[in-house]
Amino acid sequence: MKKGYLSEYFEGVAVKTLSKVDADCSSSNQHEIGTTKAMREFLEEEHQKKFHTTYLWFGGEQEGFSVDDYSTHYDTRIGKEDRPPEWRLYYRNNPVTDCMNQGDTLFLAKRRNDHLLFVVAPAGSSIESQLLWLFGYSNQPELKFSARSYSADEGAEIDFTARFLLDELGIEFEDPNANSIDTIIDRFGFQFPKTREFSDLARLTLPEVDVSEDPDLAIIAWLDHEEAMFRRLERRIVSARIEEGFVDQGEVDVDGFLSFSLSVQNRRKSRMGLSFEHHLAAVFDAWSIEYTKGAKTERNNTPDFLFPGETAYFQDDFPNDHLSMLGAKSVCKERWRQILPEADRIEAKHLVTLEPAISAAQTDQMAAHLVQLVVPNSIQSSYTVEQRNWLWSLRDFVDHVKRLERLP
Repeated sequence: MKKGYLSEYFEGVAVKTLSKVDADCSSSNQHEIGTTKAMREFLEEEHQKKFHTTYLWFGGEQEGFSVDDYSTHYDTRIGKEDRPPEWRLYYRNNPVTDCMNQGDTLFLAKRRNDHLLFVVAPAGSSIESQLLWLFGYSNQPELKFSARSYSADEGAEIDFTARFLLDELGIEFEDPNANSIDTIIDRFGFQFPKTREFSDLARLTLPEVDVSEDPDLAIIAWLDHEEAMFRRLERRIVSARIEEGFVDQGEVDVDGFLSFSLSVQNRRKSRMGLSFEHHLAAVFDAWSIEYTKGAKTERNNTPDFLFPGETAYFQDDFPNDHLSMLGAKSVCKERWRQILPEADRIEAKHLVTLEPAISAAQTDQMAAHLVQLVVPNSIQSSYTVEQRNWLWSLRDFVDHVKRLERLP
């Protein structure tokens, strides 16, 4: 089976910490950043080469926006044969560069189509950790660019975790095995089924996955397969809608197009969270674990999973230390705090996520609030060694709940 690699999307990437001159346009005569010899392996040494550039700003754990513009790679000493070349990337002021601060991290990545990504992330943020992991950097960036080029079948393999980050960058993953999924989704025609039905079908069509043997592997395999099914069906439905055109009473229907585009994005976001919960329930069912999904607790709160269930939770004589709850968030960001008031009787709470490389600052805060983060094994490699020593796998959580069930 053919697998995708990062080299299919990028020719090279460079990363650095922004200096005062880099970040503060008022302290520099021009908006430009010097490039290194290693960077010019993929930027090339063509004077005044213009690149279509997408500028992306990730401001902390929640904010993010992008701007499309251009940048120009040029030699400041062109025509001065007595002096060595000095190459710089020039860019115009824009809302993203306005937000840059000294100490932020800049990722400059060149796509295969001569498209540049100019990505700025705050130092110590989760998105910085995630992008460093995606592009294969184990050390924090320095003031000078560190660059690498990708040849065929090099760079990170595009697995479930890497696709998550490509989505963050606005890059559509192209599944090399997409055609093989058509026979599975043909039954739906040009309609999206309910998420539960899609999740059930994903598990049914992966009979080789043994959840009783490895729940961490199983849930990623199910989610991965369902994601491929969904994207293939989505492409079919969206393509058909675009072919119809957006015309209202003889005029271009801009509002109709924007509404349709927004519905596509919203469906993607909501579907992943629901799918995650459906597959988690399938894991617990396969392990014969007692639980209530969406139980009502104090103040009408609804933890995603309550163990051994809502009935036991409201029995006054049921021991608090025999209870457990699990919040499920495919992406945490700052939303992990939402689980804190969801079950007053349970002091130490558990939260499972699919988000890779959450910053150490965030996981330290979770631990301080007695929130134990649960991350499937294959995603844990994106975290630091210190974090991995603290993280639980899904199997760890399953074993924890089964142990509670055996307590007298």
